[in-house]
Amino acid sequence: MIHTLAYWDQIVEQVSKSYPDVEYQKMYVDNASANFVLHPEEFDVIVTTNFIGDILSDLGGAIMGSLGLGPSGNINPEKTYPSMFEPIHGSAPDIAGKAIANPIGAIWSGALMLEHVGEVDAADAIVSAIEKTIAGGTLPVDLGGSAKTMEIAEEVIANL
Repeated sequence: MIHTLAYWDQIVEQVSKSYPDVEYQKMYVDNASANFVLHPEEFDVIVTTNFIGDILSDLGGAIMGSLGLGPSGNINPEKTYPSMFEPIHGSAPDIAGKAIANPIGAIWSGALMLEHVGEVDAADAIVSAIEKTIAGGTLPVDLGGSAKTMEIAEEVIANL
């Protein structure tokens, strides 16, 4: 990691010079973790390795109140290769088949994908439906509610 992360930093800094309209700031993961908690509003897009990204995305999900809320995208900005969109949480085999998984991160990831391909109105509509679902009290177990996975998904669809 000593060598590969140093190489990563070198390449990211070099590439950042090709995008002068994007603010580049290097931050070590321990400092980023502290600032996630103290100043989460200062973060927008984070470019990092998968290993560090896994740690920070779980921390970000916990700050939001649940890992089940967080969407993510591994985005190819030039759109020359496919991008990948998925919730930040893992597959959660410990709750498989119990109908208590929070589907919001997966649904929101779909909204990120739509935004990425230029369907901004559709993405906004999905996010609004998610917000209305949560505000209306249809909450999964991880947010203190009792709604089952499909109940939440059906409510998001109804609100859409």
